[in-house]
Amino acid sequence: MFRRWFHRAVLSRLWAAYLCLGLSFFVFGAGTLNIVYLLRANADLLWTYGWQAVMDGGLRQLVELLATGYAAMAAYVLFKACEYRLVHWLKEEPAPATEKETEE
Repeated sequence: MFRRWFHRAVLSRLWAAYLCLGLSFFVFGAGTLNIVYLLRANADLLWTYGWQAVMDGGLRQLVELLATGYAAMAAYVLFKACEYRLVHWLKEEPAPATEKETEE
C-alpha cells in the first residue's frame, strides 16, 4: 500500500522526488550523528552498572537508540529510491525534436 502511494505521489513527480531526497538526507544525517558513540556509551553504562543502570532507564535508552538507527536506515532507503529515480531521469536521452520545434 505504501509502495504504491510512494510511486504515485513522490516518484512520479520529479520535484517531489527531489524534495523527498533532501528531507531524507537530513533525517539520515541527524539520525546517525554520533549514534555509534551513544550506543557505545550506553553499552558501557549497562555493562558497568548492570541492573541499576537498567532500573535508571539504560535499557529504555538503548531501545530508543536502536529505534533511531532503524529510522535513519529507513530515511537512507528513501534517499536511495529518490536518487535512483532522479539519476535515471537525468540519464534518459531527450525525445527527438518535432518539426514544429525545429522551425522555431
